[in-house]
Amino acid sequence: MTYKQIKWLILMLPTLSIGAWEYLRHTLLMPYLSMEMGNFLSPLIVFGVTVIFLVKLFKRLEQIQSELNEERSQKTALQERAKMARELHDGMAQSLFLLSIKINKLGRQANLDHNPHFIKMKQTLHHIHEDTRQAINNLRSPLVETNFNWTEALLKYISEVEKEHQLQVELNWKIDESLLSTKEKVELFACIKETLINAIKHASTKQVWMTAEEHPEGWLLTIRNQTERTTLPEASQGYGLQILKDRAAAMSCLLDVSIEHGEMCVSFCKGVLKNGRANSSAAGG
Repeated sequence: MTYKQIKWLILMLPTLSIGAWEYLRHTLLMPYLSMEMGNFLSPLIVFGVTVIFLVKLFKRLEQIQSELNEERSQKTALQERAKMARELHDGMAQSLFLLSIKINKLGRQANLDHNPHFIKMKQTLHHIHEDTRQAINNLRSPLVETNFNWTEALLKYISEVEKEHQLQVELNWKIDESLLSTKEKVELFACIKETLINAIKHASTKQVWMTAEEHPEGWLLTIRNQTERTTLPEASQGYGLQILKDRAAAMSCLLDVSIEHGEMCVSFCKGVLKNGRANSSAAGG
């Protein structure tokens, strides 16, 4: 049933129902119903038709309107994503590619191909370039359906990271995705990505332990990996963990980052744990 048809039905049903009642009343029911009883039943019949039919039609009308608004919203979002992808490709990606060519040329001219600092710089530039390309691909991808399985998408991403970076992720996921709001799913997925990328780039580790569990007031996610660092980087240098801090704040959850016994632990706590609260960390990464 179309939007226009529903509107016409809403307008016509009360009139048709009272017209049909008056016709039956005066042609068939006059010998059985008094004038007072007929007048008493008329508004009750209109009310009954309204409750039975019009309420359903109004709900359907609201559903159609909601679907239209959602479609417009998705179309606008797709247009903005496509615009951002073009800007990234034509700006940052092209600049990084040109910079990569110039650095390679400089390395050959200055014979720096075996210099460890130069190699590290090239690797860093390569990672930035790959991250930019991945961001462009993500923006070009269509928005996922609202009923997609978020947990399956997360497991697929972790599997891809394991294959691409020869990383082993020991995952123990016990959070029902129905407990997470749409915003929390977006932010938490980004936090997991950022944490894994930091582990790959900065920790020189091949193994990560990820544990996610529910508790009465919310949930707790903990990600651990081995590291050669003994202290957290200074806030002015810690862009990665600053991003995590901002995203944790957007989820209204507590972030704790610590290094103990050669192991870095990043945890996100939503709500209050029975055995205490997770401490909010202001450290950068």
